[in-house]
Amino acid sequence: MTRHQLTDETKSPLTLTHQLVLRFSGTRRGARLARRLAVQQLTDWTALPYDSDPARAVALVAAELASNAIRHGSLPGRDFRLALLLLPDCYRIEVTDTRPERLPPPAAPQPADETTGRGLLLVQAYADRWGCAVRDAYTKTVWAEVQLRAAGS
Repeated sequence: MTRHQLTDETKSPLTLTHQLVLRFSGTRRGARLARRLAVQQLTDWTALPYDSDPARAVALVAAELASNAIRHGSLPGRDFRLALLLLPDCYRIEVTDTRPERLPPPAAPQPADETTGRGLLLVQAYADRWGCAVRDAYTKTVWAEVQLRAAGS
């Protein structure tokens, strides 16, 4: 569970098995649809059941990344982009928003009486790797990878 600040991910090219990229409205409904699509694509591409540990992790991570994009990274009237990538050993979720100047803070424990601010802690707990990439002056992408196989297999 590590966080990587990357600005150039071309140093280690990704070997894609499947890829899907869609735009969603910057609303709670858009975030909900993004979460549902992320799990649906995982189960379609891998034949893993909906109640598998990877599917649950993908649902949680996709929900948090999409929610953060609409809450902290969107401008009025702007959509966010969801990219789903099936790699040989993991499923990568990328959410791109329109606020490159608002990078996600390091995931830090929140006081027990706080009711918000735990999203990145959940991403850190359920994703094997996550990070942020700013590729241009208009967008940033927060990504997370969920491992599909047990470490020993």
